[in-house]
Amino acid sequence: MALERKWWTLIVVCTAIFMLLLDITVVNVALPAIQRSLHSSFSDLQWVVDAYSLTLAALLLTAGVIGDIFGRRLIFAIGLAIFSISSLLCGVAVNSLMLNLARGAQGVGGAVMFATSLALIAQAFQGRERATAFGIYGAVIGGAVAIGPLIGGGITSSIGWRWIFILNVPIGIVAIFLSLIKIERSGGGVRRRIDWVGLVSFTVALFFLVFALVRGDGDGWTSAKVLTLLIVAGVLLAVFVVAELTAKDPMLDLTLFRKPAMVGISIGAFCMAASFFALFLYLTLYIQDDLGYGPLQAGLRFLPVTLLSFFVAPLAARVSTKLPARLLLFAGLAFVGVGSLVMSHTTPTSGWALLLPGFILAGIGIGVFNPVMSSAAVGIVTPERSGMASGANNTFRQVGVATGIAGLGAVFSHQMAISVGAALAKSAAGRAAYSAHPLSLKLAVQSGNVRTVADRLPLAQQHAVISSYATGFSSSLNHLLLIATITAGVGAVSALALVRQKDFAVGHTNPGGSVSA
Repeated sequence: MALERKWWTLIVVCTAIFMLLLDITVVNVALPAIQRSLHSSFSDLQWVVDAYSLTLAALLLTAGVIGDIFGRRLIFAIGLAIFSISSLLCGVAVNSLMLNLARGAQGVGGAVMFATSLALIAQAFQGRERATAFGIYGAVIGGAVAIGPLIGGGITSSIGWRWIFILNVPIGIVAIFLSLIKIERSGGGVRRRIDWVGLVSFTVALFFLVFALVRGDGDGWTSAKVLTLLIVAGVLLAVFVVAELTAKDPMLDLTLFRKPAMVGISIGAFCMAASFFALFLYLTLYIQDDLGYGPLQAGLRFLPVTLLSFFVAPLAARVSTKLPARLLLFAGLAFVGVGSLVMSHTTPTSGWALLLPGFILAGIGIGVFNPVMSSAAVGIVTPERSGMASGANNTFRQVGVATGIAGLGAVFSHQMAISVGAALAKSAAGRAAYSAHPLSLKLAVQSGNVRTVADRLPLAQQHAVISSYATGFSSSLNHLLLIATITAGVGAVSALALVRQKDFAVGHTNPGGSVSA
């Protein structure tokens, strides 16, 4: 019997979202291979993730409006096309700049797909079937996150990192074809306006802020370049706030934040992303470069985090009908904070087992936090505003990833210079290597290409430099883990203090189990 259109809609949407989310998680374990292949620096690797997160965050809310105006099916298909073409460009990138520009374009396509996906499912299903469809959609999201590192590691180890992008192309082509012939036309003709002032000011402000964080250590935090970037970012964020307060159809309705609970949930989403999710880049480099595991082995070692978050999430959703949202949000962030703290005493020879308790705690915390955060974000507002609330929540999450990676990167670069220098000074061979090649070693430490420079040194100096680099890396990673602990702690306290049961909208069953009045 032929499938009904609504089930085709679910299949196509879930395929697209699986592909979209997979390209966030699979990239992490491929970063060391990308670094070696394209001779990338640490800042280049930050942009591999940040370029995607930035455009996804900047366009998520606007993409939903565009879908309302021009029709969600058409815009969804366009998003798939952009994502597929940019995936191909990622796969054939000849340098870091090309890869990062293509990753930014991927984020544009991803934002369009993400923003229209839930609306397409909501229009196709009614009643109990809608709940079933959303459950499948949620399971696909969790599954993509859970197996992403393993798939990324397997592809990178077997056929190369480029194929994690190229494989999107045939899948995308089939999904575009099916979306145009199987998904019913929807939306379109809605009288809404694109908030151009809000979109441009928010996007450029985010870019300048992240660029300043990435360049701060190299150019100096008090340099004219970095200060100018930070000032312009601040001014544009102020412009964005004014624009949203005065626009007839704002990109982000700031009145949502009149309720403290919305503020608490948004801070929690930002802190979760800026802590553990931003750490993935540096944990991956540590596992592969310091501990010596390959991409597939690294993916396997991330499974405690991803699988626990997948299996704990439905349990947390059930518990959320009995406990207040603020307690579960606090617990989720607290688990992540404690997990980061447990891992914060790594050494170059400590072994992967040191990370395991922290991974287990973080996986539980993420699993508790995510479903409660999503339901609480839409439970605060009336049903007709749930799209805006959900979009705002996802935006804060992506902004957290982008700024978290850049901020941790700034600390990492600064700490690496100190730690590696101190380690080199402890041995005669290390001192000799630094005195003979001070500038090239300094640049190599900043970029992560130490082994390239070390290969040109005498054997004793080579061992001293590589050993010092590994020591410096683990020491710097420990600093990042402590920062992640503090960041998660700020989110936990904010959620506990601000997410109040009385803030949930009339008619919504809130995560505390009762209908708000």
